[in-house]
Amino acid sequence: MGTGFGGEVATYYARHRRGYPSEVLDAVVSAFALGAGDTVLDLGCGTGQLSLPLAARVGAVVGVDPEPDMLALARRAARDAGVTNAAWLLGADSDLPTLDRLLGGRSIGALTVAVAIHFMDRETLFRAARPLLRPGGGVAVVTNGAPLWLQDADWSRALRGCLEELLGQPVTGTCQTDDAGRRRNRDALAAAGYRVTESSVAYAAPLTVHDMVGGVFSAMSPDLLPAPERRAAFAAEVRAALGGREPVTERVRVSLQFGLPD
Repeated sequence: MGTGFGGEVATYYARHRRGYPSEVLDAVVSAFALGAGDTVLDLGCGTGQLSLPLAARVGAVVGVDPEPDMLALARRAARDAGVTNAAWLLGADSDLPTLDRLLGGRSIGALTVAVAIHFMDRETLFRAARPLLRPGGGVAVVTNGAPLWLQDADWSRALRGCLEELLGQPVTGTCQTDDAGRRRNRDALAAAGYRVTESSVAYAAPLTVHDMVGGVFSAMSPDLLPAPERRAAFAAEVRAALGGREPVTERVRVSLQFGLPD
């Protein structure tokens, strides 16, 4: 799990990545009977899209991310929201054994990984998590829908065309949000000795060109971000490709995969 989401990319991430509907939080809490006595470790927490709402459901959340700019924005969002039971640590999936020593064995109710699982060594991570989990605790892998450019909708196909023009190459990256990615999660959990259950939450939400463009830029490495004037031109191209249809409706299916140690 490496960095690459710093600077302006982190800002785009904080502003334009979707959070999670309450049904997703309900499912995570229910899967592990989480409550006020529990600590949740949110690995690859980004700017706190899952960490912050989870903090209202449990005793404490520890957000871990390898990108300092992401953590700075998460900390600011927590302060602005009045969240006082969240801590933010610079680290990666490979640091989990050290976190075991810091937090104490069998001390967390859940390890959550939202969106960032494709950057991690799943098999090693899931095995390393087991000593940290209290009885009844487990691992939750959360995928917040397909990338904006790969959805089965006219607006997404228009966006993909503009993005391919911008980058000069086909855009096919799924960020492992597809069936193959979920199968890798499932297989790695099972290989590490977890009993796997799965569910999903579907919702629809409006999506503006501003959020489409911001969402795309939030997935780029800083060195690939176009110059500011080119970003404005890209937004105009997307708006033109949509033919004035704005906002559009994004239909999101959040996939949840829960692992409970056997």
